[in-house]
Amino acid sequence: MTDSRIIGRVCVYCASSEAADPVYLQAAHRLGEILAENSVTIVYGGGASGLMGRLAEGALAKNGTIIGVIPRFMQELEWGHDRLTELHIVDDMHARKHRMLTDSDAVIALPGGCGTLEELLEAITLKRLGIYLNPIVLVNTGGFFDPLIEQLQRAVRERFMNAEHGLGRMWQVVESPEQVLDAIRSAEPWPANARTFAAVRP
Repeated sequence: MTDSRIIGRVCVYCASSEAADPVYLQAAHRLGEILAENSVTIVYGGGASGLMGRLAEGALAKNGTIIGVIPRFMQELEWGHDRLTELHIVDDMHARKHRMLTDSDAVIALPGGCGTLEELLEAITLKRLGIYLNPIVLVNTGGFFDPLIEQLQRAVRERFMNAEHGLGRMWQVVESPEQVLDAIRSAEPWPANARTFAAVRP
């Protein structure tokens, strides 16, 4: 188990689609509320629409601290939220991902499209390589992540990854925003020498 340290700052990956089912939008709003109520600083992609916007609105409604990181071209398209605690404009998507993950105590992934999935899988990859050591939690609203979970578990079964890289070890899954903080606190510590077993053993 992890120690009882305060969770100070989390990186949240989520979508900007306004067409998503309301159940996803509501979950994002509730996550923002919960993190703010627990004095957890949120770092996210800086958008004003979709799950991004609802996450921000939930946090702001509870006087939370929420920091956006947005590429310059997106800000020029006026995609950025205009009422955040801070909005950092960076040169490109790579710089955005790096800034969001840096100094975070955990990663939280809400449902989303290819961008969200790409960010999540990069975080999982960095953890496998011992570059990022903190908890990664998938909020599996409506079973959204079920196919991805199965694919990752299959990668373990087919020995593209080791058993240590599977569900419950390298990443956790919860069904609702209310379970996120407990999942972060109860996640097993990830060893700094993780890269020594990153290669699949025969």
